[in-house]
Amino acid sequence: MESLKSIPMTSNQQDYIDQAVKRYSSLFTLPTHRRVLVLLFALCLGGGLVALLPFSQFYFGIALGLGFFVITIFSDAVICRLLGSEPIYNARRCNALSLYSSVVWFALMFMGTGLGLYFGSADVWLKLFLLGFCAVSLLRLLVYSATLFKGITIAFISALLQPIAWLVFVYLMWPLAIGAFIDVSFFVFPMVSLPIIVATVSFFVFLINQVGKRTLGVSSMMLLKTFLVNWIEDINAPLENTLEKLGTEQSVDVSFLVFRNARNKMKAVMVVPALHPGPFKNVGSSFLPYLVQSELEKRLDCVVSVPHGLFGHELDLASQAQNQKVINAILNSLNLDKFGNTASPFKRARSEKASACCQVFNDCALLALTVAPDTTEDLPQELGFLAIEEAEKKGLASAIVINAHNSIDSDTFNPETLVSLKRTVTGSISETASSEHLPLRIGAAKLVPNEFSLEDGMGPGGISVIVSRVGEQTVAYVTIDGNNMVSGLRESILTALRDIGVDDGEILTTDTHAVSAVVLNRRGYHPVGEVMDQDKLIYYIKTVVSEAVKNLEPIQVAWRSITVPNVKVIGAKQIEGLCTLTDKAMKKAKSAALTLFPIASAVLILLLLLT
Repeated sequence: MESLKSIPMTSNQQDYIDQAVKRYSSLFTLPTHRRVLVLLFALCLGGGLVALLPFSQFYFGIALGLGFFVITIFSDAVICRLLGSEPIYNARRCNALSLYSSVVWFALMFMGTGLGLYFGSADVWLKLFLLGFCAVSLLRLLVYSATLFKGITIAFISALLQPIAWLVFVYLMWPLAIGAFIDVSFFVFPMVSLPIIVATVSFFVFLINQVGKRTLGVSSMMLLKTFLVNWIEDINAPLENTLEKLGTEQSVDVSFLVFRNARNKMKAVMVVPALHPGPFKNVGSSFLPYLVQSELEKRLDCVVSVPHGLFGHELDLASQAQNQKVINAILNSLNLDKFGNTASPFKRARSEKASACCQVFNDCALLALTVAPDTTEDLPQELGFLAIEEAEKKGLASAIVINAHNSIDSDTFNPETLVSLKRTVTGSISETASSEHLPLRIGAAKLVPNEFSLEDGMGPGGISVIVSRVGEQTVAYVTIDGNNMVSGLRESILTALRDIGVDDGEILTTDTHAVSAVVLNRRGYHPVGEVMDQDKLIYYIKTVVSEAVKNLEPIQVAWRSITVPNVKVIGAKQIEGLCTLTDKAMKKAKSAALTLFPIASAVLILLLLLT
């Protein structure tokens, strides 16, 4: 098992994830099913009429177009039934694939119409029709091979059923429309061309799969299928099964503060996991902050906040099973006995652009780090080790460090800022540890605004607030279930809180990746405040903070840090491999396509010329 302390911080990990999100976020969006059917009907009918234009066969053109449409709908229905439990395919997607492939086929048929008029030959049109048969068969076979879990036989049947049905229909219609039988060579051509098409697609898929096997030991197409199922249908099990196989076992740390009142009832819990809520959507630990929050709220009947700890994507959990392992460990560690009822005042240290706020609860320092209004991204665990070391030097038992993750104005985090953060860590602990500890009062409240969704950047955990009052000082820890926050919003919120009597505090986000890859924009997600109505958000925060202030009461506080062993994480190397594989596979696909498909096309065209 690899030690966490041995894992280096990789500055490019967020870039790798963002690149993958952008790639998969750019997957095409389909028209509505009704629109697909209308377009398909118009294309078939118009295509049938234009196809037989050189031969002055108006009624046969209508019959041809209607026949194409009926065959397409019927064959797609058969394919949908054949695919059965395949998660990606339904009638809409089968019809959409038929629409796109029909566009290719009719384009070649229209070319055949023009050439047929020019040369005055029906055979020219038929040859272009057969070339369309080859193009569509290749396209459909490639799509089904890349997206079906059921294997090559089902992919072969699904891909070729419709093109063969169109081919048979045209061959049956031809003598009626043209008044002449089709030459036997036109029957031979499809039988010769299909093996060429199958061989081309198979070799293309083989080349792409080799990229994945060399990079991660799994086929590229299988990874593509698992990503597609998740992106399109939100089914995470296939992808997580792959991540479990690729992952490595680690020990992960989780720290928490527990606040209870004089009646021994839990008032609030703050959980700070030293792992990452990613990589995206509902995969791995992306929903972990909310899962921890909801499980503890059900068990303890209190407000729970789960701000972002240290570490980056190298500690994404591999699956829901690993999430539950961490949650169970937390639930089994809540029986604390070393409670105290005092805390220090809230202190803030600044060094250049970095800021650290610190407050000692019982004998544990709680720190929140930020470089707002500059970009605050994932921070390395060495800051946590530094905080613990400094706390112990000052006579404290330990320290819990939060990455406030509350400002983003670019896609990069300046590594030089790490030096400033280290100064603020030591400075804030030094100043706070020497402060007088006074009786502690805590208030807590939570609000989940209905109008803000994942697409807006708000996770299901909503807004949770823990308000601390020590002496005359009132401080609010506001945790928003989101992935970072637009630059400047943090400062606006803190200013608004001062207007309602809150002296200071910090605005935190969970860094949930449940909001990632659910919108088609540059990042693949919206930070808090980017598309939300900021005035409404601030109103909600003021409301929930006011509620927490109203229920302030004397509190006892305890803390604990636990280590959860043998947790399967995706790992830095695997994260980089998964994300760079996207670009590697696409580059290989381009180079292979530019080689294989022109060769196959040349061979097929040559065969057509000889037909």
